[in-house]
This record gives sequence, C-alpha cells and structure tokens, in this order.
Amino acid sequence: MKKNLLTFMLAASLSFPIFAQWQPAGNKIKTEWAEKIQVNNVLPEYPRPIMERGEWKNLNGLWKYAITNRGEKEPAAYEGDILVPFAVESSLSGVGKLVGENKELWYNRTFTVPANWKGKNILLHFGAVDWQADVWVNGIKVGQHTGGFTPFSFDVTPVLKKGDNQLTVKVWDPSDRGEQPRGKQVAEPGGIWYTPVTGIWQTVWLEPVAANHIAQVKATPDIDKKTLVMEVETSMPESQSIIEVKVMDGNKQIAKAAALNGQKIEINMPDDMKLWSPKSPFLYQTEIVLRDANNNVVDKVGSYAAMRKYSTRRDGDGIVRFQLNNKDIFLFAPLDQGWWPDGLYTAPTDEALFYDVQKIKDFGYNTIRKHVKVEPARWYTHCDQLGLIVWQDMPNGGRGPAEWQSRNYYNGPEAIRSEASEANYRKEWKEIIDALYSYPCVGIWTPFNECWGQFKTVEITEWTKKYDPTRLVDPASGGNHYQCGDMLDLHNYPQPHLDFYDAQRATVLGEYGGIGMAVKDHLWTPEKNWGYVKFNTPKEVTDEYVKYADILLKLVKKGFSAAVYTQITDVEEEVNGLITYDRKLIKVDEKRVKEINEAICNSLGE
Repeated sequence: MKKNLLTFMLAASLSFPIFAQWQPAGNKIKTEWAEKIQVNNVLPEYPRPIMERGEWKNLNGLWKYAITNRGEKEPAAYEGDILVPFAVESSLSGVGKLVGENKELWYNRTFTVPANWKGKNILLHFGAVDWQADVWVNGIKVGQHTGGFTPFSFDVTPVLKKGDNQLTVKVWDPSDRGEQPRGKQVAEPGGIWYTPVTGIWQTVWLEPVAANHIAQVKATPDIDKKTLVMEVETSMPESQSIIEVKVMDGNKQIAKAAALNGQKIEINMPDDMKLWSPKSPFLYQTEIVLRDANNNVVDKVGSYAAMRKYSTRRDGDGIVRFQLNNKDIFLFAPLDQGWWPDGLYTAPTDEALFYDVQKIKDFGYNTIRKHVKVEPARWYTHCDQLGLIVWQDMPNGGRGPAEWQSRNYYNGPEAIRSEASEANYRKEWKEIIDALYSYPCVGIWTPFNECWGQFKTVEITEWTKKYDPTRLVDPASGGNHYQCGDMLDLHNYPQPHLDFYDAQRATVLGEYGGIGMAVKDHLWTPEKNWGYVKFNTPKEVTDEYVKYADILLKLVKKGFSAAVYTQITDVEEEVNGLITYDRKLIKVDEKRVKEINEAICNSLGE
C-alpha cells in the first residue's frame, strides 16, 4: 500500500509539475471554465479560421514576467510566471497586478522551431496586445506594434537559431491616462468603467510559410451581380504568381476562378446561390492557392465566405428600414461588452467564448452589438456560423466635446484631439476594419459611442463609408448627432422612447433597458453594484423586460428600425445583465424573453 502511494505521488509530480507554479490570482468570482484551464494547453484552437493553414505552433502557456519603471532596460531577473494570453491584471494570468502609465510589462519565454519546418519562413503572430508592444527574438528587435485590438505578425526567420530561441516582449499601456483607443478600461474602475487590460490578451503562435505566401484575403460578395470578389495580398506582390480560388458547397466545387497576383478575382456564383442570414447562416468554404510562374503550388489556405448584402430602403410608410439581402429586417441585439470576471478581455476557453454567442442566439436575438471592444477572430467565426449580425463599435478613447446634445442635431463645437490622439484613432480604426472585413456577420460600423472621444464626426463617418461601402455606418451611437451615415441612433434608459426622428435615415434605439438584479454569490463587488433600475426576482426582471419589449414593438411601426437591449451579462459592478457575470445563472425566464424577442425580430415580416 505504501509503495503504491509513493508511486502515485511520484507520477503526479511528473505529470503535473507545471500546475504547481500557477493558480488564479485574487478571490473574485470566476466562470466554470476557469476550472478547465490547462496551463500547457491554453486556448489550443486554431486562432484565425478565416485564413487557415495546416501547420502552426501555439505559444500560449506560462511565460516569465516582470514590471519595471518605464524606460528601463530589460530586467536581469524576472518576477515570476504569467499565463499567456491573459492580461496581467486578470485572475487567470496568475498575477493580478495593475501596471499603469509609468510602468512597463516584460514577457520572456523560449521556443523551438519544429525540425520539419526547415527551409520555411517562420511568422510570429500575436492575436492582440494592449497597447504598445516591442518584440525581440534572440536579443534582436523584430518589430513594434501599437493598437490593442488587432492582430500583427513578424517574419522572424533571419534571427532564428537551432534549439532554444528567446522571445521577449515589452508592453506599455497607459489605459485612460494615454491618447489611444482603450474602450472601457480606466485606471480607477467603478460603475460602467472597468479594470485595465495590459499586455498579451490573445493567442501567440508560430506559422511556417513559403517566402512568397498569402498575406491577406479580402472577400466581397455581391448578391445582385451574383459574384464573389476575392482580393488576395501576398508577401511578394511584385512576383508573377497566380492565385486560384475554389468555392465549395460541402464537398462539391461550385465555382472557380484565377488571376495574376494583384488582380481582383471575380467569381461567378450559381443562379441558385445560397444566401446568409440569421435564419439560414450558410457559409461557402473556399480554398485559395498561390502558384509560382512554373505553376507549382507554393502556398494554400482554407477560408470561407457568405453571400449577403446590408442596405437600407424606404418602406411603404416612408420609414427608412434596414435590409438584409434586399428584404426588410428589424435588427434586435443585446449590448455585449465581452468581459470576463476571470480573464477580463479574454474568455477562459473557446467553449466559453462560444457560450455567449450561443446564448444570444438562444434568447431569440438576430444581432449583437459588440460594445467598444474587438473580439478574437474565433468569436466572429462563431457569429458567422450561428447567424448573428454584428454591430461593431470602435473602442473609445480620447476627450470628447464639452457638450452632449442627444435630442437634437448638434450645434456646438467639436472636440479637438491632439495630433497623436487623432493619428492613433485613424490608424487603429482602419486596422480594425481591415481585420474584420471578410467576416460575413459584420453589418454595421460604429466609429463613436455617445460622445466619448467624438471628433470630426462627418469626416470620420464619410471615410468609413467610403473605405467599406458594403456595410452600414452608425456615426455616433447615442452621441452628438449629425446628418451623415446611415442612421440616427438614440439612447433611452430605462424604457424605449422615440423622441427624435430622422426621416432621411434609419432611426434606431442604440441602447435601452439596464434592468438590474443583484444575485448573491455571483457579484464582482458584493457591497457595490448598480443597474438603471433594480428588481429582486427573476419574475420581476422578466416582467419588466417584456413590458419594455411590448413598448418597443409598438414603436417599430412608428419609426424604430433597430434596437439594442442593455445587456447580455453583468460586468464588474454592473448587474443589469440577463446572465450573471460568472455565466452561472440566467436571471430571466428564457422562454418568455425568447418569445417576445422573436416577435420583435419578425416585426417587419420574414
């Protein structure tokens, strides 16, 4: 018996040595998925399903970390372990420390390149790092990136060596003390403002490619012309290579086209092409092949696309309506902040990431308003597959105008940003649009929320509309209103109310609701929480929700063309979610909510 016990203990120490070095930090509430974290297998799913290759290596897991004064050199010794890709302030990082604008966060780890990748170029990918990242491999700087919400990569082939390679990352993130887009992060969180997110918060990974390889794929459907246009960028745009695209319906190839590198590839779709919609989210699988001048295959990626169209049209009553695939549709969404009590910006697992999207679908909504945050690529693929239209906000940052006039067209002075602040905004907004362009689910771009950081509204709206004419643009959701873009967006709490109307654009209720209920043992701060209105039981919350929904249903006929309920989950001190922050309890009668939500989504017909 004693021998068996010693054998078990030895086996356990050999099997789980890495677990002993990491545990969640702090004593805040956590999701059930936090218990499923495996530090040697964190978020193992392929991180970029819109452009997938067969070979890759995940670099998530335990890294070394240190926090130093800003401007100091790399520390000689690191402070401990951090679990990547969870922000240093989060529980799941295992650290749970604030950094601030006067400090910098350092990461370090080793990696090896698989032997069978010999002769390939090696790309080092970061899903997202907030905010400024400097990267070294083997002591040689390979690049810098600014922007907390978009992917970036470096070709690190020239600096690699056999065996162990040293990867070092330095991050600076001033949160709300800086001039960069930062969403709801603040140095002193409270109310509707949340904990800072500093550092690596999406998957880090390696990928082997040919010297000339596919760098970006841009898919543009046109259901009226029955075409799918593919623009494929390569790492060597000057090369005389050929790009070939195949479109598949299941195992059946339905279309094919090719062009020289740099030329748009226009694919003729069949007359009976299948359209994407919330009720039928059909996705065509695509294969993109890069051939050299001798017709040899040098790169190949798998992707997908959908045939769908977002537009507006005036109906028989003179009301401007949204249309999907040339049919009227009422867009009904919950506000989705995308925060987690254990991972902050980062869901503990892909199962957790999927859960929120699935529950929104289960509740009967047809749209998600992604509120002042950008999600990992896999989140948008989940929306594509489940059939949820995404109303995508730009994460706010910077000072707004001195006045907020939400019930008239704005007649005051616009905010004037610093040169650095404006440059950051323009760079990051463009990168967000580029990163999300090919996801069929994305239907609306929102450059500003309320008047946070709102500046040059007409110019920014017109640029957004011109840069991506395939989507609708919401100039400033609930902000200072201008007669530009595709909609007038009102915020009313708690009940829906139509007190300002635009006869030339769609009029939408960009936020309403906020029905709160604090649930013991499921609270971020048990002693301090709030909602716009508060109730004590699921029945009371459901009754109030249905009451507001009935009001909204009547207002559809009077002019509203979309609405967003606040919100899908509690977030930190906010307790106005349909689901608790830890995702362990649904706070409403799901069946009743689904019934009224589907009635609203179908209010303009099938």
